[in-house]
Amino acid sequence: MVDLENEVQTKLIKGLLDYIILQYLNARQMHGYELISNIRKVFGVYFGPSIVYPLLASIEKKKYISSCWNMENGRPRKIYTLTAEGKELLVFTENKLDTIAQKLSSLANEDFSSSQE
Repeated sequence: MVDLENEVQTKLIKGLLDYIILQYLNARQMHGYELISNIRKVFGVYFGPSIVYPLLASIEKKKYISSCWNMENGRPRKIYTLTAEGKELLVFTENKLDTIAQKLSSLANEDFSSSQE
């Protein structure tokens, strides 16, 4: 049962990974490794650089985030920032997730026995 729970959680987190990244960047600027670490710590799921960095590039190409290089501490790091378009997408996604959750909740209370013919 634990394996099934982990599988379901991983699928859900992976499906929402772009939204989760936007949420983190809404709080503050972050570099990729910081995002990977926070996702692992909070959600208990590890998505490595081969998943996260291409996703960041895709989100940036769509103009939902922007990036710049930070050269402090002698190590170059690409810092990601949420854009205005990203904030709009975040609000839209939150609203859609609320709608989906409400529909799922109403399905749990619905009687389907009379709808089958």
